[in-house]
Amino acid sequence: MRIAVLNKDRCKPEKCSPFGEKPCIKYCPRVRTGDNTIVLSPDGKNVEIIENLCTGCGICIKKCPFNAISIVNLPDPLKNQITYRYGPDQFTLFRMAIPKKGKVLGLIGQNGIGKSTMLKILSGDIRINFGRFNGDVPKDDEIIDFFKGSELQQYFVDLQKENLKIIHKPQDITNIPKYVSGKVYDLLKKNDFDDKLDKIVDDLNLNEILEREIEVLSGGELQRVATAAAYLKDGDVYLIDEPSSYLDVSERINMAKLIRSLTDNDKIVIVVEHDLAILDYLSDYVSLFYGIPGVYGILSHPQGVRVGINIYLNGYIKDENLRFREEPIKFHARPPLDSLFGSGDILFSYDDLEVSQGDFQLEVKGSEIHLGEIIGILGPNGIGKTTFINIISNNIKENKGENLKVSVKPQYIKMENEESISQVIKSIKLSSHLSQSYKKRLINNLNLENIKERMISELSGGELQRVAIAKCLMTEADLYLFDEPSAFLDVEMRLQVAQLLRKSIEELKKAAFVVEHDIITQDFIADSILVFKGNPGLNGIAGVPQNLRDGFNAFLKIMDITFRRDSVTKRPRVNKIGSNKDDYQKRINEYYYIPK
Repeated sequence: MRIAVLNKDRCKPEKCSPFGEKPCIKYCPRVRTGDNTIVLSPDGKNVEIIENLCTGCGICIKKCPFNAISIVNLPDPLKNQITYRYGPDQFTLFRMAIPKKGKVLGLIGQNGIGKSTMLKILSGDIRINFGRFNGDVPKDDEIIDFFKGSELQQYFVDLQKENLKIIHKPQDITNIPKYVSGKVYDLLKKNDFDDKLDKIVDDLNLNEILEREIEVLSGGELQRVATAAAYLKDGDVYLIDEPSSYLDVSERINMAKLIRSLTDNDKIVIVVEHDLAILDYLSDYVSLFYGIPGVYGILSHPQGVRVGINIYLNGYIKDENLRFREEPIKFHARPPLDSLFGSGDILFSYDDLEVSQGDFQLEVKGSEIHLGEIIGILGPNGIGKTTFINIISNNIKENKGENLKVSVKPQYIKMENEESISQVIKSIKLSSHLSQSYKKRLINNLNLENIKERMISELSGGELQRVAIAKCLMTEADLYLFDEPSAFLDVEMRLQVAQLLRKSIEELKKAAFVVEHDIITQDFIADSILVFKGNPGLNGIAGVPQNLRDGFNAFLKIMDITFRRDSVTKRPRVNKIGSNKDDYQKRINEYYYIPK
């Protein structure tokens, strides 16, 4: 089976050859023999690929200057497993997730690989077409018969008869103020079907924001309000898309417990989540997406949550005899013995600090950072982490005597909307300390080549994040400051960015502070840990950096959360509060690393 896909956002016929034939058309062997394998669309804005005429030679892929064409050969049996296709030369989704009453299904996969499409099918927003077009769209009975014998048969019967009330918590919660206005309390009260508002307010710590207007809420506050609103509604199916974005570790656990409680009433719950520790905590079973983002996505058969996540990290699906990642992702069960904490020359030191911002007070104990060291910063939201990053940046810029340069990847990214990605990259190519191989590795690992001709204003949150990380690492500096670098990134890219940060700081022989809420990502990145504690919104206290064991222990003790290690992959897994493992680890004060 061959699929040919054209990315219409990248295809720009007027730019690739304004005065003659387009390269993809000009060099196609089938076109030269007289076939209309690739033609210009009637409006001239795109080309069109006639898939059944394509031989898969790949010449058009190499000739296209905008990387807009993908041609992939797949096993023939997949022909009968197409669930949905957006168009004759557009993204294809294979297979379907299987929802179950009283269970939480977790979906794992890269961005652009079909997770949102899957949720739209299950919500009824788009209709299964089995890859058929031009008036040959399947009828309801054909769809139901196709899934005969599985839970999906009854699901689509109920969906067809409108017997399912579906609640959808959207991915991009920053758009909520565009459609909803008023106070938080009024919004939640309107959705309170079963008089659970008071309980939810306590569970998600919403008391302090009930009288605030929706439009003034921060990202974390919007996330908690959106999750609360979805929970309070009376539904049969709950589709929850990326519920942990902007939340700190404690808030993520509270959110996960709330979502899990929906199964007590026999609800169907499906969750897309990129924080593997949280996905593990709230799911009963998982399905993995693999394929090529923007081209095709294949859904694996359902797996137990522990086994499924381990398969994803290993990159090999045994029951399908398929490898989708060359190298498995490995974790260290104990702090690495060669940690750079406390070694190397001192790059930068700072004195005790006291800062007031309105009613908020921040106290920071003086300390230092060494060459080659990455200090991970952990703490609840509203505790002063971003304030600390800004203070360090401003102190270096104002103190010329230090003779240090700083590069910052901020929490909220702002760039010129009129610039293309290639313009952004070119503007920082003059950094003399960078080798061409270093720059090429950044561009490749952050997948920027495929979006280089797009404008900043056209980028998604994850794409903008990747550009900002590249810009920060390509800027000549002695100290690099990253504020939440994993936000909006999928699982694959989070771990890739973590490894990239480590390799880059090691190669540059510089140092970095990294604020990060995703425990697994921080585990990959940090050499030492700086813990912030206090009362969010009122006061924050930052001590001195600690080694990984002491730092994670101190932070998780404040959060009252323990992690165990998976016996196979050694990845961190959240213990259920009050479980035997949780109680044991708290007694011996080992909240994160496996006791000896």
